[in-house]
Amino acid sequence: MSTHTNALIIFIKNPELGRCKTRLAATVGDEKALEVYKNLLAHTRRVTCDIDVSRYLFYDKNINPNDDWKDSLFIKSVQSNGDLGDRMQNAFDTVLNTHDKVIIIGSDCPELNSSVLDKAFNALEENDLVIGPTHDGGYYLLGMKKASPFLFNEMEWSVDSVFNSTVERIKKENKTYFVLETLSDLDNEDDLKGFPEFG
Repeated sequence: MSTHTNALIIFIKNPELGRCKTRLAATVGDEKALEVYKNLLAHTRRVTCDIDVSRYLFYDKNINPNDDWKDSLFIKSVQSNGDLGDRMQNAFDTVLNTHDKVIIIGSDCPELNSSVLDKAFNALEENDLVIGPTHDGGYYLLGMKKASPFLFNEMEWSVDSVFNSTVERIKKENKTYFVLETLSDLDNEDDLKGFPEFG
């Protein structure tokens, strides 16, 4: 798999009761939230297997060698310490050592599909960076060709200004960038109503 010039980083949480989709769990309960998250993981797994790239799966807690993410398709690691920015930067730094174009996604986006991922990699042919905004002000995808620590240092995460703040930083560094279509994250009960198939 390391012969690919394109690489996809996937950040996931270990699917354990009480540890995932906490905003959703606050209203539907831990068991339902875990079920939804497992459905999101299955969707993300299907989508990422539809494109021809190297796939790097970063667990937030520990590697599970016996889960549905096959070792033959996914190179497994554990996220580093620190906030989300630290963890993403470390993952990018690691994977950019052996790949030309690297994209990171999470596992919260029910609208993500392989054509969006293909478009993101294609955008990096002509641009330094690519970003996919979410309706709640964050982003579901970020891609680059060179390490870009300015995107992560001292950023406030989990707020509705993350996308705009990121674009401002890109402009300040005079980098070229491409913005993908805006998609929805599934974070709370209202979001789930829009995607009942994930419940």
